Amino acid sequence: MDNDIQRVLYSEAKIQETCKRLGSQLTNVYRSKRPLVVCVLKGAVPFTADLIKRMDVYMDLDFIDVSSYHGGTKSSGTVKLLKDLDTSVAGRDVLFVDDIVDTGKTLVYLQRLLRNRGAASMKVCTLMDKPEARPSDGVKADYVGFQVPNEFLVGYGLDYQGKYRNLPYVGILKPDIYQA
Repeated sequence: MDNDIQRVLYSEAKIQETCKRLGSQLTNVYRSKRPLVVCVLKGAVPFTADLIKRMDVYMDLDFIDVSSYHGGTKSSGTVKLLKDLDTSVAGRDVLFVDDIVDTGKTLVYLQRLLRNRGAASMKVCTLMDKPEARPSDGVKADYVGFQVPNEFLVGYGLDYQGKYRNLPYVGILKPDIYQA
């Protein structure tokens, strides 16, 4: 798999350092609350696992799965709910944890969905933010690990056709891999 990577952007050590920083911030924000941490499947699983270990607060954890890529390299623009939450969000402080905010369509969809279900508050923590990939419509994450370039990234949860999620770092996938 390493041979398919053009360049490593964030090493495993740098990612862990960022998880520690974000975990500390979130501990301060949610110290007197019991947030519902919502991991956006499947890409955010490694990040969520590392992040919540560094949050010194009582919390509940749930998972939601949505798709807009459908196996390609660009968002289709249509978000589809694949797995819903098992926990009610009514009156809860919700913290979305996602691997990357790209076009922002998934984030808008999820925020609308949970607002309609009565969430008391919603914040977004993402490992990576790719602002170049979306229109300037105000979509943004509240807590960001890294601002990333508009490249096709894989590793540490990010995939291409289900592959590369298990890389311990984030790298740029060689274009000839996905343009073939």
